Amino acid sequence: MAGIEEVELLGSVGSPFVIKVQIALKLKGIEYKYVEEKLGNLSETLLNHNPVYRMVPVLVHNGKPISESRVILEYIDETWKLNPILHSDPYKRALDRFWSKFIDDKCVVPAAKTIFIPDENEQEKAREELFDALQFLENELKDKFFGGEEIGFVDIAALFIPLFQEVAEKQLFTSDKFPKLHKWSQDFYNHPVVKEIMPSKEQQYAYFKARAASLAAASK
Repeated sequence: MAGIEEVELLGSVGSPFVIKVQIALKLKGIEYKYVEEKLGNLSETLLNHNPVYRMVPVLVHNGKPISESRVILEYIDETWKLNPILHSDPYKRALDRFWSKFIDDKCVVPAAKTIFIPDENEQEKAREELFDALQFLENELKDKFFGGEEIGFVDIAALFIPLFQEVAEKQLFTSDKFPKLHKWSQDFYNHPVVKEIMPSKEQQYAYFKARAASLAAASK
C-alpha cells in the first residue's frame, strides 16, 4: 500500500528533526522521495508547504503537507499501522507525548548551548540544566529502549542525546553519571535502522553551523 502512495520528505542533511522523521519512515517500511533543501535558500515549494515556520522537515503525503517533526511522527504512526512507535494504551501514549515534549523543551536547547556557545559561563549553566533534565530521563528509562525492547516515539525524540554526544568535541555525559542513558545511546546508535540513516559527524556539524548562520541572517 505504502509503495503506491505519494510520500515526499523535504529535509536537510544533518538536521536532527529530519533524521527523526527518516527513522520513523524506515521503521514503518514506507517508501518515500527525499528532497534536499538548502538552509538560507529554501525552495518555493518548502515555503508554500510550510509558510508559518519556514523550515524542514515537511512530509508531503498524496499532495498534503505536514510540518513539525513531532506532528509528522504522530501522523506517520496513525496513517501506517505497521510497527507502531506510539503505545496503544492511551495513558502510555500520553506519556510518550509528555516525554518527547520534555526532551524538546528541556534537553535540546541546553545541549546545543554546551556545544555551540563559546562563553564558558553560559556553557556551564547550560550543562547544569542539561544534567538536571537527563537525570529525569535516566530515572524514566526502564527497558532497553524507552519504547521497551524496540525503538519507539520517545527514543526517536531522544536522538538528540547521542547526536549531540557525537558532534561535541567533549563528552556531554559519561557512563558513570548516567549509566542507563549511556547504554541506551549505544544501543540506539547501533540499531540497524539508525546506523543506516544517521549522517556523518561532519554532516551533522555542518548542518548546525548552517542553521546558526541562517538564524543570524534572519534576525538582521
